[in-house]
Amino acid sequence: MSSDPFNTTEPKYEIEESRFGKIVCYDQQLLFEKREQKGWESGSTLASSLPFFITQLFVANLSYRIIYYITRPLYLPPFVAQILCGLLFSPSVLGNVDIVIQHIFPYRFTMVLETFANLALVYNIFLLGLGMDLRMVKITEFKPVIIAFAGLFVALPVGAALYYLRGNGHPDKIIAGCVFWSVSLACTNFPDLARILADLKLLRSDMGRTAMCAAIITDLCTWVLLVFGFASFTKAGSWNIRMPYVMFATGIFVVFCIFVLRPGIKWIFSKTVKAGHVGDTHVWFVLGGVVLCGLITDACGVHSITGAFLFGLSIPHDHIIRNMIEEKLHDFLAGILMPLFYIICGLRADISFMLQYTDKFIMAFVICSSFLVKIVTTVIVSLFMRMPMRDAFAMGALMNTKGTLSLVVLNAGRDTKALDSPMYTHMTIALLVMSLVVEPLLAVTYKPKRKLAHYKHRTVQKIKGETEFRVLACVHILPNVSGIANLLQVSNPTKQSPLNVFAIHLVELTGRTTASLLIMNDECKPKANFSDRVRADSDQIAENFEAMEVNNDAMMVQTITAVSPYTTMHEDICALAEDKRVCFIILPYHKHLTPDGRMGEGNSSHADINQNVLNHAPCSVGILVDRGMAMVRSESFRGEAVKREVAMLFVGGPDDREALSYAWRMVGQHVIKLIVVRFVPGREALLSSGKVAAEYEREKQVDDECIYEFNFKTMNDSSVKYIEKVVNDGQDTISTIRDMEDNNSYDLYVVGRGYNSDSPVTAGLNDWSSSPELGTIGDTLASSNFTMHASVLVIQQYSAVNRQAAAAAATGTTVPGNNQESVDGGAKINRDAEAPFMKSMYDDEEEDEEEEHQYGSHR
Repeated sequence: MSSDPFNTTEPKYEIEESRFGKIVCYDQQLLFEKREQKGWESGSTLASSLPFFITQLFVANLSYRIIYYITRPLYLPPFVAQILCGLLFSPSVLGNVDIVIQHIFPYRFTMVLETFANLALVYNIFLLGLGMDLRMVKITEFKPVIIAFAGLFVALPVGAALYYLRGNGHPDKIIAGCVFWSVSLACTNFPDLARILADLKLLRSDMGRTAMCAAIITDLCTWVLLVFGFASFTKAGSWNIRMPYVMFATGIFVVFCIFVLRPGIKWIFSKTVKAGHVGDTHVWFVLGGVVLCGLITDACGVHSITGAFLFGLSIPHDHIIRNMIEEKLHDFLAGILMPLFYIICGLRADISFMLQYTDKFIMAFVICSSFLVKIVTTVIVSLFMRMPMRDAFAMGALMNTKGTLSLVVLNAGRDTKALDSPMYTHMTIALLVMSLVVEPLLAVTYKPKRKLAHYKHRTVQKIKGETEFRVLACVHILPNVSGIANLLQVSNPTKQSPLNVFAIHLVELTGRTTASLLIMNDECKPKANFSDRVRADSDQIAENFEAMEVNNDAMMVQTITAVSPYTTMHEDICALAEDKRVCFIILPYHKHLTPDGRMGEGNSSHADINQNVLNHAPCSVGILVDRGMAMVRSESFRGEAVKREVAMLFVGGPDDREALSYAWRMVGQHVIKLIVVRFVPGREALLSSGKVAAEYEREKQVDDECIYEFNFKTMNDSSVKYIEKVVNDGQDTISTIRDMEDNNSYDLYVVGRGYNSDSPVTAGLNDWSSSPELGTIGDTLASSNFTMHASVLVIQQYSAVNRQAAAAAATGTTVPGNNQESVDGGAKINRDAEAPFMKSMYDDEEEDEEEEHQYGSHR
């Protein structure tokens, strides 16, 4: 012991090495701070457990965050950072450094650290069960079931063979260790697999759906095997003679959770939760239930995490309480407490000690075999079910996805002395290698072949009110819904040209996103009484869109939730637009209306998404600057319908022709009054414009034909008015628009973006543009100092040439015959918007056909 009884900062320990770890002996008085001090002598505050624990908490979180941000650019799953964080403080790295042993992770406070780590683990496993939606398991589909069971039934015996392999660890092994070793090798972590699929844009693929379903089945089977392992062996690693009683008691609790606890929770919440409001009492009830269920299963003879997992599954999946618990728990657990569990895992792993019992070649063989066993098995089974070879290989790699559950199984075996230190360390390194390989391997080798949609109606101009009008409406938050919904309602759905709306709620993929939320739900929801539905944000968005079709037989709405990082969200939008064969995408402007009537700062990430969609969209795109379309009254005080004033500003070019086609579509409703204002450059403007005037003259012929057709077909419609204004420059154009606004208050302006086309009537305005995605006229109308109440719809017509130019800009190549600038103002194109996505979005035949149409009209 220490020579000075009052000096507790330099304690002495008696340490013995064994294959099950270190046996440390110390005086229990070292756990308490000595209060007898003389001046500064023995005055260190690190002599008590609380300051030590705070230090450990800080070091664990700092280490994990640093490693996480280092591995993040390499597109590695968070599980890699978790294992590396633990191994950093293993005895082979920093664990035996004096400053770490004495001042950060002293032996005498290890039990305090393990207590908080296990508490964090219990709640983390509860969140794992909370985020798992068993409805995703479709037993009627035999493919994922066969893949899951084939992987388990082959991986378990192979794991047992590798466990007993000569040269792999200490020769004296017990069967209990074989069970935990094999289960850890065979399991697949569903949340991490769903996140990998989301990162690689494979969630909506057939292979991705099959992999997720197979992962859930594998997860459930892993829990059954883990409970069997808990019940079969004592904490000393020997056979438990009371195993039948433990299994019976655990089975009774499972039945209780299914038939009593889950319906009871649903009934209690239905009686106490009013109007979607969840109080602190409900949260306390759930958090207390986690501890209670963990205590019950611990008393039954299995680990407390079993009860936490079952309680998480018992919470009704459709209830808002799930989001509340996720919000309150996840950040605190994942960001604060769970790194302590990773530290505990690392402190138990000793690579140097493992190499004394494990041959290096055997170690490499075991790791390679552990990784290949599921790939080979899945490939054989998938080929037997006639899956493509590339999908079979990707499925096998995904089945090797490991996560926290694998570490839980290993630590359970370590706690019961079923696994000694060499075998525990060996499997930990194997899990690290598997996690390092899976996602990068898939990113390099697996490029999904998208079924390219060959459809002609990619623009509003082609529909001409004679075929189905398919629209993809995108919203980020609930306030985006009202303006877009009102715009769709005035788009004049008819039986000859019905409106088919695909409403997509865009959710950012963050570290708190649950695995079940990652799944895109594109099922058409039935019309129902919405008052009984949960008032979560996504549900309210779905309800508002679905309410449009209740009183309109010519409109059909499908709601979708898409979860993706902001940097790659445009890929999901474009891919969904092509899958659904839409001809128009509606995006909300990134700035929102403030209470004082001005436009706020907005979200710059939303602006980047809009810009990227404009560059890569497979159809025409509209950006709605909503200034309160929903606040326009549908009836006057006399009971008469109030007409909505719509102004279409025509400058010239393909985007303006598309905007005219959309405004034309609104005609025919008694509540719409349309005025089309064409700005014609005067002689002075044409003489001073030079090359711009020549380009304008080339487009003018097509514009004249479009305007002539519009005037001819609406000449007998009193709700339509067409006028021409002669202007000489951009300032003259703005003055004319201001005069229009002063003389008549409009509800909506429809304008073309004017991408890659200059006009004499907008000369001088480009220098003042702050939002390139809106174009020159659109940006002017959206500015706060121009108008305070009219909404603006800016439309860009689909162009195969412009789309190819954007793809070339993203990949660093050039498009033959296209010398135009590809991006107005520069969009943020990231690594996910490169070759695999671009190549899948373009087809030579399709582009040739579209280019021929594009230039055919000019000829």
